[in-house]
Amino acid sequence: MSKAPGATSNPLLVVDDDEMNRDMLSRRLRRRGYQVEVAADGHEALRMIETTEYDLVLLDIMMPGIDGLEVLERIRLGHEMARLPVIMATAKDQSDDVVRALRLGANDYVTKPLDFQVVLARVRTQLSLRQARRQLEAANTRMRLDLEAAAKVQQSLMPATLPELPSARFAWKFLPCDELAGDILDVFWLDDDKIGMYLLDVSGHGVPAALLSVTLNRVLPHLEEASLLVEEALHQGDSVLLSPAHVAQRLNVRFPMDPNTSQYFTIVYGVLDSARLELTYVSAAHPGPIHLRADGTSELHPPTGLAIGWFPKAHWEDTKLQLAPGDRIYLCSDGLNEAMNGDDEMFGYDRMIDCLERSRDLDLQASIERLLEAVHAWTGSETRDDDMSVVALEIPASA
Repeated sequence: MSKAPGATSNPLLVVDDDEMNRDMLSRRLRRRGYQVEVAADGHEALRMIETTEYDLVLLDIMMPGIDGLEVLERIRLGHEMARLPVIMATAKDQSDDVVRALRLGANDYVTKPLDFQVVLARVRTQLSLRQARRQLEAANTRMRLDLEAAAKVQQSLMPATLPELPSARFAWKFLPCDELAGDILDVFWLDDDKIGMYLLDVSGHGVPAALLSVTLNRVLPHLEEASLLVEEALHQGDSVLLSPAHVAQRLNVRFPMDPNTSQYFTIVYGVLDSARLELTYVSAAHPGPIHLRADGTSELHPPTGLAIGWFPKAHWEDTKLQLAPGDRIYLCSDGLNEAMNGDDEMFGYDRMIDCLERSRDLDLQASIERLLEAVHAWTGSETRDDDMSVVALEIPASA
């Protein structure tokens, strides 16, 4: 006997107190290729459903003891409509029963006397829908596992270790809003005295944003041949570090905005001269550094140019910050500033700066954690509408 259309691996359950109806319906369904089990009343049906997995239940409403509507109500306490379809059988003149059954979670209904071709068509439809839902769930599970694996790869690209030197300390935190993020960051040595640090944010979310952010992460920190960070000198094969503004211009040429996806990115990229305690940076449409000075003052520096990829001939300028022992620098993604509370009010830079100022007595990493805790308290939710990333730099008081 061939497999019935839409059928899966488990039997159907026919529930009817009339033996002739049970026998007629079960035999005709079996001839169409279905496995069928029967129950003579509601109590027996509920016991069978507790111990056996069924693909569908054909349930008569009018039964003694416990009627079909109560059986349906109890079934729905443990079985969703999508996982166990229930088709109710009712008399033609009992429209109130039909309405109540649908409200209680019936998937469909047929009327008595039963037209078997109608019953068969509705059984096939519900089983096909059930099978399609299972296939969709399986596909979603595979996709989720793939995204989780990709997210682990992306997380592995974050700095495993940070540069260590007496005159500077670094810390970072990265909280994606989804499995895959458009934010990415790094802190890395450029030469014996200089350290590069960046935080970038690709427009959009999900796989397209993550692919570009990972590509940029692989391109930016490397100083080998054809690096975007250095320029070969004309003599002796030496190389010269490019200023952050020149790096932004190179990125703009290398990564123009895709006209099909309108994808671009913002970035703040800085170079710390650890000997001079000088930070040179460029901020391409990205929030500029938050500078907490040792004297108790603070300042949010504005962006210094347009986003990367917007215009082929865009121009950026370097900004230099002279740092002093006790100073802190925070590079943050806009996911913190733009985090909304229940009244659609942004967290804002004023609250960010206030939180960081009140965290001066904490170590650098703890101050980042305190900031993110404040943002989460503001939104009142563990979920995030945007990625949240922070890179921080501190000049020790003893430097």
